[in-house]
Amino acid sequence: MDLRKKIEELKHQKRAIILAHYYTNSEVQQVADFVGDSLALSQKAAEAECDIILFAGVRFMAETAKVLSPEKKVLLPVVEAGCSLADSCDAEELRKAREENPDHIVVSYVNTSVEVKALTDICCTSSNALDIINALPQEQEILFVPDRNLGSYINRCTGRSMKLWNGACLVHEEFSAEKIKALKVQHPEAVVLVHPECKAEVVALADYAGSTAGILAYCARPEVREVIVVTESGILYEMESRHPDKKFYLVEPENGCEKCVSCKDMKYVTLENIYQTLLDESPEVEIEESIRTAAAGSITRMLEMSK
Repeated sequence: MDLRKKIEELKHQKRAIILAHYYTNSEVQQVADFVGDSLALSQKAAEAECDIILFAGVRFMAETAKVLSPEKKVLLPVVEAGCSLADSCDAEELRKAREENPDHIVVSYVNTSVEVKALTDICCTSSNALDIINALPQEQEILFVPDRNLGSYINRCTGRSMKLWNGACLVHEEFSAEKIKALKVQHPEAVVLVHPECKAEVVALADYAGSTAGILAYCARPEVREVIVVTESGILYEMESRHPDKKFYLVEPENGCEKCVSCKDMKYVTLENIYQTLLDESPEVEIEESIRTAAAGSITRMLEMSK
């Protein structure tokens, strides 16, 4: 019996669902019940009738699923699967920053640990960040964590001067303007779609900058026939599945060591460790209730502001 069939049987026996982020390997996305961005996946899981949630992704994503579904068992196949962006903001350092900036409210990108979310006033995603910031009074001082690139993008778009945490996604930092310009010369009809976690000079080359979901939506436009993809390479599977008639070009990393820009932590999840995790119902994500409740508050405030 192949692993995919074994996984399906275990899901049925244990009333489990699998969530897979767009950046995971294609075979992982194929066994998932839902594929998407991290927060949207956690919201889907909260609505689903299931007892177990297996998150094929990185730790902060599984934590968010547990925050929104405290009554369900949340499993993470590889506990070592971290996130350079989430790791760039330490909760104790943020606590000190709050004390040093009492007039600032903290807006945190969802790519943060549950402990950071617990110290956050309002969360945001790359999809709703501009709306969240624009909804706040112009005179309100804001500390934006942890992504300096996304924060800088928001400042440019809104005219704000938020104080920015010095964090970044090491994967999206790999993209260089020079590599994109070179691809554009080769494929002049291609649109450039960029995630705002990239550096400012990269975002400046974009025909569209937005979340992975936003990038996928842009690809669906009938006039778009060729795309230069400026985000993690895992999204290519979803793009090609939806639009087999279109052409997609991945950008090589700046250091030239790999064929495309890829997050190694997202690739830790495999069919083998998904099967073993479902079989053992371990490793399980557990969160202290006071931290979970505080983190849920920052997410709830975001959702209320996004209505």
